[in-house]
Amino acid sequence: MVDAVVQGILLGGLYALLAAGLTLVFGVMKVVNLAHGDFIVMAGYLTLVLVGATDLNPLLVAPVVAVLMGAVGYGLQRGVINLSLGGGIVPPLIVTFGLSIIIQNALQEIFSADTQGLDAGPIELSSIRLGDVVTIGWFPLLTLLVAVLVLLGLHGMLSKTSLGRAFRAVSDDPEAARMMGVQTKHVFSIATAVAMVVVGIGGVMLGIRTQFDASLGPARLIFAFEAVIIGGMGSLWGTLAGGVVLGVAQNVGAHLSPGWSELGGHLVFLAVLAYRPQGLFGQVTS
Repeated sequence: MVDAVVQGILLGGLYALLAAGLTLVFGVMKVVNLAHGDFIVMAGYLTLVLVGATDLNPLLVAPVVAVLMGAVGYGLQRGVINLSLGGGIVPPLIVTFGLSIIIQNALQEIFSADTQGLDAGPIELSSIRLGDVVTIGWFPLLTLLVAVLVLLGLHGMLSKTSLGRAFRAVSDDPEAARMMGVQTKHVFSIATAVAMVVVGIGGVMLGIRTQFDASLGPARLIFAFEAVIIGGMGSLWGTLAGGVVLGVAQNVGAHLSPGWSELGGHLVFLAVLAYRPQGLFGQVTS
């Protein structure tokens, strides 16, 4: 059971990394991106292409993937998603749902429905043994550390930079920010670009940790969404806590019974919705 909890904490690092971009987009624009999981899978396939072209370790091409995904995010927000804003929560949901379908079908057409994976070398199998029952893999530990560093970077950007102040301004009152000269559409596009940079990093880590295919996006979206809800919508550190809680619930459930892995996480998610709908670190809004 101790090992199950430790492995769940490490898995939570991956979930937090996958969910951080979703949290940022919601915090700035109050938009839930239904294509978020498909962008994660897209990043995995992009890494696969770059690794095949350069024969480099996936971890070495991760910065390139992050930059390319950021450019994709800026372009899609500026040219597509921004057009759906201002009419309530439904139009962005419909647009991102359409993007999800397009991405899934495009990836399947290009790469087929076969499962793929990324090989990061010996680090995938290397581990640290603590006592007789706990083993910590180097790669899961690296993923958790990357998640913490990414959240630290996002927190620093939001709290200490002019871009972060612009993000907070358009989040609190986009109309007032616009009257003060802030180009809200440009700020929204940058926010999505930053979120997609994080998605790119998460896609690389996911592709190394497990196999993926073109239809995996919705399942990754569910896990990311659950981590965000458990931690509290819009809370960066809540996302890390939510990912850890979800990972521990899944691993403890799997320890009790193999069929309880995902179910354990869903039950915790349901309990949070029932008894603390604002999440562990979210705030109640009137």
